[in-house]
Amino acid sequence: MGFCEREYEKQEKIDGVIYNMSPAPNFRHGIINGNIYSIIKNGLKNSLCLVFMEHLDYSYHPDMNDDYFCPDIMITCDRKRLKGSFYSGVPKFIAETLSPSTAKRDKTVKKDAYEKAGVEEYWIVSQKGDLDIYYLKDGKYELEHSYILQNDPEEEDYNAKAEIRLRAFPHIKMTLEEIFENAD
Repeated sequence: MGFCEREYEKQEKIDGVIYNMSPAPNFRHGIINGNIYSIIKNGLKNSLCLVFMEHLDYSYHPDMNDDYFCPDIMITCDRKRLKGSFYSGVPKFIAETLSPSTAKRDKTVKKDAYEKAGVEEYWIVSQKGDLDIYYLKDGKYELEHSYILQNDPEEEDYNAKAEIRLRAFPHIKMTLEEIFENAD
């Protein structure tokens, strides 16, 4: 049985192998996750759906084994699939904010597992201001949007005010500026 946190220890179990995710990510990681989480949480008021930040394990193929991830941000809508510290349904949305120790898994193993599980929208967020948004189309992820934050209004590629909406929840919108606020 896995727990997202165990006495200051965060772990994931992938193909039967436990990965220790300590030490904790740096403060930028937490700020970015908090920014995204806050906007989504406000947008989900009066909804059956819930948003979680880092503290709920996702059992991504529960019928096969007890592997799990601990996504940075996850929206769940099937409350019957919440049990203890695990969610075993199909999330509507997952975001992973890259850390040096997890970046490769976030871009490969996790992306492939989320795709196979049927997660409709997957964000890969870098602490440097990059955001890649994948949508599930015909069972495969397609990179729909790719941003590199340019917050200098004098620059030709200025995009800090670019508005991003969640696919399954189009009323939930945020700008690149809001996502990366205070993360520099």
